[in-house]
Amino acid sequence: MKLNLTRPIVFFDLETTGVDVATDHIVELCYIKVLPNGNEESKTMRIRPADQNGQTVHIPEASTAVHGIKDEDVADCPTFREIAPELAKTFEDCDFAGFNSNKFDVPLLVEEFLRAGINIDLSNRRFVDVQNIYHKLERRTLSAAYQFYCGKDLENAHSADADTRATLEVLEAQLDRYPDDLQNSVDFLAEFSAMNRNVDFAGRVVRDENGVEIINFGKYKGMSVQEVLRREPGYVNWVLQGSFALNTKQVFQRLALKYKFQGKL
Repeated sequence: MKLNLTRPIVFFDLETTGVDVATDHIVELCYIKVLPNGNEESKTMRIRPADQNGQTVHIPEASTAVHGIKDEDVADCPTFREIAPELAKTFEDCDFAGFNSNKFDVPLLVEEFLRAGINIDLSNRRFVDVQNIYHKLERRTLSAAYQFYCGKDLENAHSADADTRATLEVLEAQLDRYPDDLQNSVDFLAEFSAMNRNVDFAGRVVRDENGVEIINFGKYKGMSVQEVLRREPGYVNWVLQGSFALNTKQVFQRLALKYKFQGKL
């Protein structure tokens, strides 16, 4: 079943230097932009990981063992900062989809945009995580999902291009297999595939059933942000000085202003 779209949706997959959203970098990005009329635009790009000064960041051997990309493979490639303006324009007014994307790919993509000085606004976007749909209904991996739903073996797993294409095909097959459970609507799929009501993309702050912002880590886990700020006015400064994702810091700054916290931001 083809997707029923009201606006474009971008299926994407990242290969990275590691799994820490706050410190790791993208080394390969593949996307398939599906338009409401069914047409597709796709691109795969290698990216030289670099710090804020433009200096190349080493790709750890453990990461290379997963995706096969070495330092020399991206030595002549552009940095994310160099491609960010064009990529932001490509992704403008698009929803997003991926496999485990809500937990990792979307937060890291947003972090890379912020490092590049682009505050991409995703507040009105919808995020479909095909892995969450799969885990709720079958509980397997992408390779198993591809075999289960599409009857195919996933060749070149952990290459961004193969994983991205497989994710799109799996979602279309899920719509065919579960007509009673799934609706062919990005609104429904985004809601169904969400595991938490995240306020920041890394899930450090979530909303409870009443929409209240709740700390989701550390000693204050389970407490409202407003109560934590009342108890410990220096908490926001601790977050801002810590090794949290830039997006997480932005959220704490916004919430501090919302609750009229008068600390140093």
